[in-house]
Amino acid sequence: MGRHRPAPSTVLICTRFTLKGIPVNFKRFGRPAVVAVVAALALSSCAANEGGSSDTASDSTLSGTMNAGGASSQQAAQEAWIATFQTNNPDVTINYDPSGSGAGREAFIAGGSAFAGSDSYLKDDELTGEFGSCAVDTKAVDLPVYISPIAVIFNVEGVDDLNMDAETLAKIFKGDITAWDDAAIVALNPDASLPSTAITAVHRSDDSGTTKNFTDYLNQNVPDVWDKSAADPFPYQSGEGAQGTSGVVSAVTNGVGTIGYADASQAGELGVAKIKVGDTFVQYSAEAAAEVVAGSPAVEGREANDLALDLNRKTTNAAEYPLVLVSYAVVCTEYADPAVAELVKAYVGFMAGAEGQAEAADKAGAAPLSPELQDKVAAVIETIK
Repeated sequence: MGRHRPAPSTVLICTRFTLKGIPVNFKRFGRPAVVAVVAALALSSCAANEGGSSDTASDSTLSGTMNAGGASSQQAAQEAWIATFQTNNPDVTINYDPSGSGAGREAFIAGGSAFAGSDSYLKDDELTGEFGSCAVDTKAVDLPVYISPIAVIFNVEGVDDLNMDAETLAKIFKGDITAWDDAAIVALNPDASLPSTAITAVHRSDDSGTTKNFTDYLNQNVPDVWDKSAADPFPYQSGEGAQGTSGVVSAVTNGVGTIGYADASQAGELGVAKIKVGDTFVQYSAEAAAEVVAGSPAVEGREANDLALDLNRKTTNAAEYPLVLVSYAVVCTEYADPAVAELVKAYVGFMAGAEGQAEAADKAGAAPLSPELQDKVAAVIETIK
């Protein structure tokens, strides 16, 4: 049987509450349980403060609460970032809801959050609209903060190693290839004992930047097969949908003959396929993901302070892993509330800086932004009002 691990719950990263003085950690429960009892709870502090002492010395003058949310790919990194930032700034509370890129952008646009985490940059039609948290007649920009490979995860009895190419992946997720012993899969894996088990291809059911990156990879490499443009919603009526990164991982883990895609930090003990790059099957790595990003140009037609990247999906360089996502912090260039602007500048600046990038690499297996990209992000953050 393929390798397993317990599926993570998709919950708010703000995790420490009190009920009549007794700490309750909601990481043990799913979102429905949180909703059911939240009215009975008094919020005392967030997850990050659990690891710090109440008498930790700090010179920080920052204070306040900041709400944000979006990309579930960032969840492990956000937990690490919040832990360190709140320890260094004990009068600050950061709440990040890993609700998915689409939901995060919607909340930010509506003015319900200080910034959005998103695995896809703002769409042109989003850029032309209004942003609820931003000052009147000002816009938002995309700042890269998290680079990670997308892992093709699988759970197939008797199969520990699996090779895939873009065409075969496209046919599997479209529903054109339906069994694990299909000739196309056998040709890529001549030494594997592939069963006749039916394939269950699991995709995100919510609007997801991970889906947009995954479908962009397929559309750029095999447009004759994957004839839908990259998009946050999964474009075909095929396979099985699951909510959020944790939902996909859970469905693959608990299913039979399953395959899915998820941020590599969440792959756990599941099997992970190698993908064909040029003539080589390449295992994902943070280094190979960073190589692709380093060679990718900026998206054309954007403001100079918008750092959205046009990723090179069609590389044939085996040192690069093209199935990669760049996750952004979507922020205002000027905030309606100066106090929010101060917190965003401090926290997003930390996320994208050397210390924050080291935390994400250590705790989430992310590829750190290059020093050049860190400098570009820092320069934009400095101009936020």
